[in-house]
Amino acid sequence: MSKFGRRDKSPSSPPPVKEEAPSVVDEGEEKFVQKTVIAPVTVVEDVEEHPNSPAAAVSDTQISSIKEADKSHDVSGSNSAPLGEKLQEIKVSVFNDLIEAVDLSQLAALEHSEVREEISDIVSEIIGMRSLVLSAQEQQHVIEDICNDVLGLGPLEPLLARDDIADIMVNGPNQVFIESNGRIELTDIKFRDHAQLMNICQRIVTAVGRRVDEASPICDARLLDGSRVNVIVKPLAVDGAALTIRKFQKEKLTLDNLVEFGSVSPECATVLEVIGASRLNILVSGGTGSGKTTLLNCLTNFIDDGERVVTCEDAAELQLKNPHVVRLETRPANLEGAGEVAMRDLVRNCLRMRPERIIVGEVRGPEAFDLLQAMNTGHDGSMGTVHANNPREGISRLENMIAMGGFNLPAKAVREQISSAIHVIVQAARLRDGSRKITHVTEVIGMEGDVVTLQDLFVFEIEGEDGDGKIIGRHKPTGLRPSFWDKARYFGLENKLSGALRVANG
Repeated sequence: MSKFGRRDKSPSSPPPVKEEAPSVVDEGEEKFVQKTVIAPVTVVEDVEEHPNSPAAAVSDTQISSIKEADKSHDVSGSNSAPLGEKLQEIKVSVFNDLIEAVDLSQLAALEHSEVREEISDIVSEIIGMRSLVLSAQEQQHVIEDICNDVLGLGPLEPLLARDDIADIMVNGPNQVFIESNGRIELTDIKFRDHAQLMNICQRIVTAVGRRVDEASPICDARLLDGSRVNVIVKPLAVDGAALTIRKFQKEKLTLDNLVEFGSVSPECATVLEVIGASRLNILVSGGTGSGKTTLLNCLTNFIDDGERVVTCEDAAELQLKNPHVVRLETRPANLEGAGEVAMRDLVRNCLRMRPERIIVGEVRGPEAFDLLQAMNTGHDGSMGTVHANNPREGISRLENMIAMGGFNLPAKAVREQISSAIHVIVQAARLRDGSRKITHVTEVIGMEGDVVTLQDLFVFEIEGEDGDGKIIGRHKPTGLRPSFWDKARYFGLENKLSGALRVANG
């Protein structure tokens, strides 16, 4: 065997051959079982570090959690047939030999990719010394599965590797759902037991300096690639830990991509480009899973490279390509209940950081007032998202958030702040066929009495559905002249704006 990660023992003495994996390793020691079968689509020729794997080293805690077992579970991977009983026994035995051969302290000093490669080499050598008869595919299954359990996210690794999955939803150890192409599907993937699921949850949150346990059962985190993670465990999650991963595409989407997907018309996309480049304050509104964050990312593409941008998020997931970006992230309270840094704290602090644009990943509380104040005090082009079903409700949500913050302001004064701060509301929606569309591009005109006046520029109209149940519609312009015309002219974009509106209106 190679020198890294090995214990000081003679390589000429292979581990004793076991006719079958015992159900109990030793008295007082917990049992071990095969975890998950890797789907054929995830079998790769070169075993590398997966970008979504948060762990950077192997810990004794992880190993002990992995060795907890329940052989009564017959688990199969997504889109694959279950491994035979013999292959499962082989994996149990190989894994136990791996634990005896690996020096965890040495492995911890290596890079993650080197650790994965080293474990792969050790497993291959153990299989060879045992003279185990395995096909190349079966051996790859064993190697990849053990690497995923020790270093990665175990049964979830094949799902994380798929680009067609938007969400991964784990409802306890025995149910894993995915959203693919707008549809929610139940997979065959299961966890060995609740301990394995909790171990994976701990790996994720620990990687970003957070914790989840009975004392702190709710946690927001992220993977290394920016994918958003929410964990809620017992006693709040009655049926076992619930893990939700909002996957990010490896390639950042642009407005051109949204045009290709049919989420927005080319003319509407051009208007949005002008809106983003003209330093208008934008509120992206939409329901859960409607694509608000993706749309916000697309709009940031039109920020000038010379502008300083500060982002504030609960879990850093925005992927700005601008050269001058400062990313801020909230922090939960510690065990003593102290040390919390809320979103409002971040928004108020970033005002002292000389930002030209402030981007709030999600406005959900009293930070709404501070964001409006920033928009009204020279930070043009700021953006944020809010949960709402239409532009009018988005305005109402902002009012309610400010009221919840304890601000003793008249309703009219709040609405005046909103009408002067926000220029455009872009509404995103997830339709019944699973597709995501931009349904409204709406201007905030001002006030009429005590009411905030809105003006639609584009509205998505549903015209029917095709034979496959896909909704057919078009982004219809209202024909109204945008009130931000002078702002577009200031930035030299009035020709682009007028051309798009002319084509849209026919």
